[in-house]
Amino acid sequence: MLTLILRFGCLPSKLNIQPTKKQLSEVMAAFGSVFMPEMALSTFNGERWSAAQNVAADKISLHPGAHVLHYASTCFEGLKAFRHEDGSINIFRMDANIKRLAQSTRLLTLPKFSPELIEEMIVGIVKRFATEVPAPPGSMYIRPTHIGTEPTIGKAAAPSATSMLYVLLSPVGDYFSGGAKPLRLLLEEDGMRCAPHMGMVKSGGNYASALQPILQAKQAVNADQVLFCPNGDVQETGAANFLLIDGNEIITKDLDTSFLHGITRDSLLTLARDMGMQVSERKLSVDELLERASKPHTEASLSGTAAVMTPVGTLIHNGKEYTVGNDGAKTPTIDKLRSALNALQWGKAPDPYGWLTRV
Repeated sequence: MLTLILRFGCLPSKLNIQPTKKQLSEVMAAFGSVFMPEMALSTFNGERWSAAQNVAADKISLHPGAHVLHYASTCFEGLKAFRHEDGSINIFRMDANIKRLAQSTRLLTLPKFSPELIEEMIVGIVKRFATEVPAPPGSMYIRPTHIGTEPTIGKAAAPSATSMLYVLLSPVGDYFSGGAKPLRLLLEEDGMRCAPHMGMVKSGGNYASALQPILQAKQAVNADQVLFCPNGDVQETGAANFLLIDGNEIITKDLDTSFLHGITRDSLLTLARDMGMQVSERKLSVDELLERASKPHTEASLSGTAAVMTPVGTLIHNGKEYTVGNDGAKTPTIDKLRSALNALQWGKAPDPYGWLTRV
């Protein structure tokens, strides 16, 4: 059971006071703002990686001239561990997240690490706090992070020779505890979330570059997110992939370097295929999106680790609002896909894909 959480921050490592349901609900609703008191850490000194160790999670030591602070040499992952009814703890698609972190590391020219090292760190820290993993619909969110640490401001055009890997844990609750409110998306055809060759990198800079358009869209048209559609090509929002469901067909952009290759996206498409749905990974234009959205049975969704699938009810384009299907009020296919993925993650359905790692 979770120890007492003092507002936001880290859980105290030596207290063992049981929280009330209200306290637990409040902090779990603040996704990603509460952390376990320890994290796994390893550093690269230019020649070799240090042995993984568990350290206090409330601080790291960095020189003010660290490469990451000036030239954004940083990438990360987001995955979850789930508690099953038999008491076991299972990490969802860890191998895929490790592979993507290695890809981001390579594309940012950060020091290479072995998959075995980061797996040891993830499994080790989850085991350390296995008793703190919430029961479904809660989970333990896992945030592996890789940053360049070399103290130099003269390397704007060169990579960091040293780096740090760490793995944070954050207990999270039901993303839809307040109900699944259909989202409003502004379609942006003049800008991109990030540089085209950087889209497949899960880097903090990509998220930062999308913040101003998102905030402007909220202020101007009360949009929840921006769906970036450069030159009419429907891509992704600032923090999630986009899926369009038209009858038995699920449509999403084909993989290229311009957007993030979501692991939740891949999981949902795999489930959809096995359910007999037609999965179309291809270019989707704004014109086609708006035409299909007008059909009464059409559904649209964002996909990501936090919520799995979030329905979209309204698209905003050139000052006009377009209702998606029935405004997101009824989303049978989204509900079916989300439930199927949750059932696998929670151990309530078989795992034929080998996606779960028991720790």
